[in-house]
Amino acid sequence: MQSGHFSNIGSGMNDREFMLEALCLARRGEGTTRPNPPVGAVVVKNGMIIGRGFHRKAGEPHAEILALAAAGEAARGSSLYVTLEPCSTRGRTPPCTDAIIAAGVRKVVYAATDPNPVNRGRAARILRQAGIAVASGVCEEEASELLAPFRKWVEKKVPFLTLKLGMTIDGRIADGAGASRWITSPQSREMVRALRRRVDAVMVGAGTVRADDPSLVSAGDARGRLWRVIVDGRGEADPCWRVFADDFAGQTILATVRSRAERRLAECSRKGARVWILPSAGGGRVRLKALLRRLGRFGILHVLCEGGGRLAYEIARQGLADRYVFFIAPRLLGGGRSIPAFNGPGWRLNRMPRLRFLSVERTGEDILVTAETESGMAQRRGGSRSEGC
Repeated sequence: MQSGHFSNIGSGMNDREFMLEALCLARRGEGTTRPNPPVGAVVVKNGMIIGRGFHRKAGEPHAEILALAAAGEAARGSSLYVTLEPCSTRGRTPPCTDAIIAAGVRKVVYAATDPNPVNRGRAARILRQAGIAVASGVCEEEASELLAPFRKWVEKKVPFLTLKLGMTIDGRIADGAGASRWITSPQSREMVRALRRRVDAVMVGAGTVRADDPSLVSAGDARGRLWRVIVDGRGEADPCWRVFADDFAGQTILATVRSRAERRLAECSRKGARVWILPSAGGGRVRLKALLRRLGRFGILHVLCEGGGRLAYEIARQGLADRYVFFIAPRLLGGGRSIPAFNGPGWRLNRMPRLRFLSVERTGEDILVTAETESGMAQRRGGSRSEGC
């Protein structure tokens, strides 16, 4: 049997529609499952969905287990649709393949194969040996998009990095005094809050914190799961900043270098922040690759960097971003003192970074542009291959 679309199953829904339902469920787990990926599953019998589930948190039941539990005894002879190849090894939870076999499932369809080469294809072999029909590749592109952060973390041991900037139409993120509230529209700012709910950590430069004193978390993030990463290569950290003084200080990582500000660093630590002393890149800069490697070891899959200009320039210069998200407001700042989105020497024309547009849309009075790098494209498209039964 070939992978891809099967014939309709009585209710008018086909494999793609069932898998899209599973993907909708999986997205509900974005930002809460690290270091596991977000996964959704549905159980189908006689053309009807009889069980749904999505993975909520590492250590808790996987999507397949929840969907099968919801279906109960009716799962016998059913089809299971899951966004990622089922797990086949014991970790914090038993292997899902055991539960699928015990439930008497007739057919398993998954969208994307496991990016871990040790596990890739293993579940399919186990299930087939148990007499269960298996196919993959349904909604593979959509699933690969959802799994891109997990795939990069598995393959590269570093997080997927999305760089977000809110700017004027002439590419400025703050005026000459450093003020940036507010360049973009309320609708754009709400979309940023939604982005934060889908990632594991928000990263900003110390200069941005000094200028705006942001919290970087909202009521919807008060679940103890969103980390705040402050990049401070100049020893500017002030224990009075909100990121060190609010109720979420224990969710703050101060990434800095050895400096004369040891007393202030110790005070930040006493308030609950984690202080990471990292190698210096010179010129008041933290070595960002070392920071990303440490975040990867910490189990962070997806980082949303929100600037400022110097940090954004270094990320672009070193080719560290996988995706760029630009909120562009129909406003002008101009002048030589206002702060550019990428605050650095810049590039020669023949060396400038090249991006690929993913989408352009309106958000309030602003324009939202999403673009990806070659690295982001590889993580979004790579990994899984279609398999038949």
